[in-house]
Amino acid sequence: MTLQQPKSMDECIYFTNRLFENGKIKSWVFRGKCPKCGKGIMGKPKDEKTGRPKIRAKEYICPECKYTVDCGEYEDTLNINIEYICPHCQHSDELQASFKRKKVQRLNEETGKKETVEAVRFQCSKCGKNIDITKKMK
Repeated sequence: MTLQQPKSMDECIYFTNRLFENGKIKSWVFRGKCPKCGKGIMGKPKDEKTGRPKIRAKEYICPECKYTVDCGEYEDTLNINIEYICPHCQHSDELQASFKRKKVQRLNEETGKKETVEAVRFQCSKCGKNIDITKKMK
């Protein structure tokens, strides 16, 4: 299976390229069609003055029919495309998964304590170990 690569960031609502000690992940989520009219491609509302999308907006809007849907509700219907090299076994593969972020526990290396973070979790197709794409924290 060969995944379609994005030609520009305007096609995506999410893109990341992460490097680990022994592996790497490149993942992206394409913008989806409007669930109501099926013609327009959903996007963040645009600022009237500059014409640029409002990055921190909590909803997506269809430019054709002006249908509005909540950010989390819309993103759960999309699929994430992932190209990876497993940090555990060095296996290289690509896959598609649901773009639902779940709360997972991990060990913080700096403090040595467990913390809960939002992440997209998938398993390596060869060794079966969990690989997380965590949400970047500010």
